[in-house]
Amino acid sequence: MTDSLSFKDYQEPITPSNSLALSVVVPIYNEVASIPHLVDSVATSLSANQFAYEIVCVDDGSQDGSTELLLELARSRSDLRAVILRRNYGQTAAMSAGFKHAQARVIVMIDGDLQNDPADIPALLAKIEEGYDLVSGWRKERQDAALTRLLPSKIANWLIGKVTGVKLHDYGCSLKAYRSELVADMNLYGELHRFLPALAYIEGARISEIPVRHHARRYGTSKYGLGRTFRVVMDLLTVFFMKKFLTRPMHVFGLFGLLSFGVGLLLGLYLTLLKLGFGQQIGDRPLLILAVVLLLAGVQLFSFGLLAEVLMRTYHESQGRPIYRVREVVGRNYE
Repeated sequence: MTDSLSFKDYQEPITPSNSLALSVVVPIYNEVASIPHLVDSVATSLSANQFAYEIVCVDDGSQDGSTELLLELARSRSDLRAVILRRNYGQTAAMSAGFKHAQARVIVMIDGDLQNDPADIPALLAKIEEGYDLVSGWRKERQDAALTRLLPSKIANWLIGKVTGVKLHDYGCSLKAYRSELVADMNLYGELHRFLPALAYIEGARISEIPVRHHARRYGTSKYGLGRTFRVVMDLLTVFFMKKFLTRPMHVFGLFGLLSFGVGLLLGLYLTLLKLGFGQQIGDRPLLILAVVLLLAGVQLFSFGLLAEVLMRTYHESQGRPIYRVREVVGRNYE
């Protein structure tokens, strides 16, 4: 098992000769036939390159015997740790658990279905060595169904790039390498694992992408489908809000609240002028209802903005979580 390293260790060149501390995290859900091949393939690839490594397999409530197999392998292998979740929480939760239990300074995430190739891991690490904080795989020649997987993926990649400003060819590729300090304080939920590059960009990370191999599924069935589209879209809106207004929610709620209140007030003044100045009846006018609704919506949105500001201040201050990230400090040490 690799010992945890200090900040100084992050600055050392990441090469095999420096005994690279590497954790390979594998979320597992009903992949009993793939597990032995995957573990052996990861071990063979990394041993051949003389990397010091650990494999962290996170079982996400499997029901096909994957849990028992992982426990058996973990007892017989010195390079494998099995993290067994109580039930099926989803891929985001499994990845978060893997990040939590990984002990190395570089973490590589890889799918457990053998479609990613462990032989690509050294290339990801070489890119990390160039100074990047996150390196994403790009399945340039993807071996999946065109209509149900490739087309939705291309649309999603384009949309996510437009909304987040982080343009990658393949957001859905699980094969990625991360510096451990980058993911240490990331709180993942929903389907946010797909947006890790965008979340990392919010934290100020340097991001790159390299082509990787992709194989057709050999065992089992895919756990993905079109049914995830709605959840992905909702989480995309969450990421967009976090990118733009995470520490200043009043800027969005307050703006729309003031606009709504202002329009409602102008309509109210106009109707008041018609009533008092010209003696016209306004009680049966739809414009009156619109003015009242806009005034109430403005007050509510403004109130939501104030509450959101309080919540964000509580969130950051209660955890001692700063609103900035320091990449490095160079120069004299001050006591």
